[in-house]
Amino acid sequence: MRIGSKPAPRILLVDDEPSNLRVLRQVLQAARYRLSFARSGQDALKLVEKEPVDLILLDIMMPNMTGLEVCERLKQNPATAHIPVIFVTALKDSIDEAKGFEIGAVDYIVKPIVPAIVLARVKTHLSLIRADELLNTHIDLIQRLGRAAEYKDNETGMHVQRMSRYAKVIASAYGFCEESADDLMMAAPMHDIGKIGIADNILLKPGKLTEEEYEVMKTHAQIGGEILSNPSSYLIKLAHSVAMTHHEKWDGTGYPNGLSGDNIPIEGRIVALVDVFDALTSARPYKKAWSTEEAINYITEQSGKHFDPTLIPLLQQELPKLLEIQKQFAE
Repeated sequence: MRIGSKPAPRILLVDDEPSNLRVLRQVLQAARYRLSFARSGQDALKLVEKEPVDLILLDIMMPNMTGLEVCERLKQNPATAHIPVIFVTALKDSIDEAKGFEIGAVDYIVKPIVPAIVLARVKTHLSLIRADELLNTHIDLIQRLGRAAEYKDNETGMHVQRMSRYAKVIASAYGFCEESADDLMMAAPMHDIGKIGIADNILLKPGKLTEEEYEVMKTHAQIGGEILSNPSSYLIKLAHSVAMTHHEKWDGTGYPNGLSGDNIPIEGRIVALVDVFDALTSARPYKKAWSTEEAINYITEQSGKHFDPTLIPLLQQELPKLLEIQKQFAE
């Protein structure tokens, strides 16, 4: 292993027959994986509590505790539920494959094993783990960059936590599927990333901005679009749309492009609404927090002007959920 490189994945091999473990060891050691061994389900469960494991190859027909029972125990434990389990079974064994997948297994390998198949299946599922890690890292970076913009704007970072979750609630009520609503929640923290490019003497000015200063402030939407331009992933593409359109208004008087009505992407319309709702109901150095009733009244007055009129009833309908989020992520 090179200095500074990530350790090879660790694979746990579980089988009550030593000869089976030896065969798997020969196949997988040649691929330079780190290996751990257990000869019973009980030993396997103890081992995963002591050391991190990336993948488990698990024999099904074992005495005392079957592989199916081991898998169920692993998936019931939040600390081990994420570990992929590949069942290893003999052709003569009577197994219910559907049951195995139902309790959380990701694949089956049939004995006697074929080395090329074992290596291919292991590589595939380790690659899926890597893809999940990269996605989680991607999401984490998006959220942290969004918080960085808020900190520069003299806020605590809780604003992006609240408004991104508000956005998910409203998106779900609007009819987004769960995955799409989650995507919006993950992209929404980048809505004001362009504030990074605004001079502090304007961004942090305690008093009212002059007309010239306000025009400079408005450029943060365009700057955000430039920062997020030419995206190579769907989440950044969505974040780009949000950054560019969350200051557009339903009646066409917003910025940077004066879009109106349905020409404003729905993600921008949703974020515009929840961004203002959170800004109104949050205390800032230059203002007190408005009451929920005051904020709702103002937003209702702006229906068809600033905000998409179809979203206002959804905000009112989902208000209990928003208030719970507000409480959970208080300043």
